[in-house]
Amino acid sequence: MKAVIEKIEARTPAHRDRAIDGLRALALLAVPTGHWLLGGFTVSGDGAIHNASPLSAFGGFAPVSWVLQMLGIFFLVGGYASVLSYNRRTGPASSWIKSRLARLGRPVLGVTAVWAVLLPLLHHGLGVPADTLRTASTLVVQPLWFVGVYAVVTALTPYCVRAAHRLGAWAAAPLLGTVAVVDFLRYGPYAEAMPGWLSVVNILPGWMFAYQLGVAWGLGRLGRRHAWALLVGGAVLFAALPAVFGYPASMVGVPGEARTNSHPPSLLVLALAAAQSGAAILLRNRIAKALRRPALWAPVVVINLSAMTILCWHQTAMLAAAIPASFAGAVPGLTTAPDTLGWVLARLAWLPLFAGLLVLIGRYARGFESPWANTGTALRATAGVLAAGFAVFALA
Repeated sequence: MKAVIEKIEARTPAHRDRAIDGLRALALLAVPTGHWLLGGFTVSGDGAIHNASPLSAFGGFAPVSWVLQMLGIFFLVGGYASVLSYNRRTGPASSWIKSRLARLGRPVLGVTAVWAVLLPLLHHGLGVPADTLRTASTLVVQPLWFVGVYAVVTALTPYCVRAAHRLGAWAAAPLLGTVAVVDFLRYGPYAEAMPGWLSVVNILPGWMFAYQLGVAWGLGRLGRRHAWALLVGGAVLFAALPAVFGYPASMVGVPGEARTNSHPPSLLVLALAAAQSGAAILLRNRIAKALRRPALWAPVVVINLSAMTILCWHQTAMLAAAIPASFAGAVPGLTTAPDTLGWVLARLAWLPLFAGLLVLIGRYARGFESPWANTGTALRATAGVLAAGFAVFALA
């Protein structure tokens, strides 16, 4: 292990921005941790597993979702890194966008194609109930919406750069304003007259907000004064929205609740993203200093190199434990209802197994992140057809 750590340290360029990589790694780890902690299962009479959430029984656990909802940080550092990469490009902007989108698309195509093959094998070969496969498909797709949104935002990088050059940090203000107006319309006095699709308008500006801040940061147009304003203003808004305006406290959807903050993002998500972004910018130097220690830096490198693998396959790792357990009946922390403190303790005990399964799966799945240089047209087309078939099954 010491040799590996020393090798990683030796191969790290002196100009590498360790703070940005550290923040990205932190945000990446929050995704599986959040899904593993806040996603439970129940088993029906026919042995099928169904989604359940401990937040339905433990509303007081909502602050856990505040800590684990770090997509604002992910978009912030994504914008920062993207603008630096965009400014270093040697070709046209279209080529840069195509390359970035390919990096995002390959792992998504890989995981959905593999699951398209697994579905009939699990059902017809191992007798896994169809409802279990529906649940599994839903969970596999769950993090992939984020990749789709991130791809759209990435494609808009040239426009984000222009806006940041012209307006600096204020380029994110119209995005915040758009979400605020939509929230007022769908939750305010005219809510009953609003069409159901109105909330969809929040998807792009809601998640683009932190990305635009990151672009401004990367261009040097967002400094410590702006960071303090984001931190304080975001924290005040985050406290006021649930207390005064009735926003749900949880940052993730809770079964049975009429309103949700994250799908699509509400103003509360942007308030949290603003506060997180301000804190990240203010702590940047301290984070960089801490990551000068090789023992801390090495895992950050490994996590960043496996970013898309973690995003695409962490739900599969949990399912690799839950589906076999469903045949055994009630397994605490896996297939029992997430409505007791015993379940919480048991689920915490399962987390190392989920992590180990993700590492094992990642050894083979990480190849999807690399360019498919040796993959012929026929194989790519087959993967595309399989992925499309899985999407139809999952979204039906």
